[in-house]
Amino acid sequence: MAAESTRNSSPPSTSQSSPIINLPDDHLLTILLLLPVDSILSFSMTCKRYKSLAYSDSLWEALCEREWGPTSVDALKLSSLRDGFSWMLMFQRVYKMDSVCCHKISDPDDDDVESSSFPIPRASHSLNFVNDHLVLFGGGCQGGRHLDDTWTSYVDKSNQSILKWKKVESGTPSGRFGHTCIVIGEYLLLFGGINDRGERLNDTWIGQVFCHEGLTWKLLNVGSLQRPRPPPRGAHSACCIAEKKMVVHGGIGLNGVRLGDTWILELSEDFTSGTWHMVESQQTPPPRSGHTLTCIRENQVVLFGGRGLGYDVLDDVWILDIQEQCEEKWIQIFYNFQDVPEHASLPRVGHSATLVLGGRILIYGGEDSYRHRKDDFWVLDVKTIPSSGLKPQGLSLNGSSVWKKLDRISYGPKSRSFHRACVDCSGRFVYVFGGMVDGLLQPAASSGLRFDGELFMVELVLGFSDLDHQQRPGKGM
Repeated sequence: MAAESTRNSSPPSTSQSSPIINLPDDHLLTILLLLPVDSILSFSMTCKRYKSLAYSDSLWEALCEREWGPTSVDALKLSSLRDGFSWMLMFQRVYKMDSVCCHKISDPDDDDVESSSFPIPRASHSLNFVNDHLVLFGGGCQGGRHLDDTWTSYVDKSNQSILKWKKVESGTPSGRFGHTCIVIGEYLLLFGGINDRGERLNDTWIGQVFCHEGLTWKLLNVGSLQRPRPPPRGAHSACCIAEKKMVVHGGIGLNGVRLGDTWILELSEDFTSGTWHMVESQQTPPPRSGHTLTCIRENQVVLFGGRGLGYDVLDDVWILDIQEQCEEKWIQIFYNFQDVPEHASLPRVGHSATLVLGGRILIYGGEDSYRHRKDDFWVLDVKTIPSSGLKPQGLSLNGSSVWKKLDRISYGPKSRSFHRACVDCSGRFVYVFGGMVDGLLQPAASSGLRFDGELFMVELVLGFSDLDHQQRPGKGM
């Protein structure tokens, strides 16, 4: 009995006090994938075994996939960017990204006038990347005329600086500008716009790109006129959410009234029809036009900027949060810009906002209240926005941890507004076309504005450090 008492009072063994030591490596890797990056780095400092696990390439590849999505990781595997570098260093380089580089895109037939084919200059059009193709539709051009043309261009990953446009000759939506067109899977979804008679539209079209075989448009069935649907509008914003839904907000409605309503279109399984419903939320963004919506997660959308009711240009940020219980609510994000001296230049309308590699929204161009066009690049870090638990009264964040103004190196495109931008499947290359730019005043011109027809590519610059070169194959840590 005494011996049994002694055994019960003896100190527990090491394996009893630290059961994690006995876990196999694959179980530990599964646990690490659930942790924030900072916690993984702290875990690596405990012993040599854990450091080896925390620095393993398979773990960091999985972390990159968790943070950036499988599509971006698959695209990076096929690129030469990662040759010789670990996934951990790729993660660090994306995290520290602070500059962009712009590249002109040329047509291989530029020197041959007869065979060269290129979309005419325009603004307030749509530009999308789908199935390795750029797709451009409509917009407004010189003289206030609308356009009804559709153009496609295959993007060859081995030579992204040269693209050849091809005009789609089949049936297309009627001419318009200020419409929206979003990508859902392998489909395009186009809504609304304004024609050159000033008529606002609220029709919905679905387009499908076939590899190297062109594009087809069809009018989407959204039910009878008695069923709910958004009023006609243009200069609104839209984005995809939850794979088969489109969110539409704001814009300019009938009689030039700026709108502040939010609608969601849910597509059928076969993409042949859809159903609209209006979002009811206690708090809503003020009415506006020329703003942007960007999907940051399956259940969240970021709204930024635009022109408000008093013609003022805005810089507020709102989150549309959609929870599993079908509760849809708008929440405003407030920022303290004490440590961001350049924040005075943030208000803008007619800009672009694209979710890029690393979980950031890349904001480019636009114009201010005085119609001064911009050529700056900003990123908004969406990882600072909680994915759940947001309160109706809003969320306050430190501006310096969320916003960053990027440097631009190399070629600099003209300042512009009401251009369009889209990102490729890697999330690293953003294509920009058209917009309004400053031009020389002509004797008969009332302003110095002109439409632009330039296509260029914005590359996220992922810098190298001395450690990068030390960790090439054959080098030690």
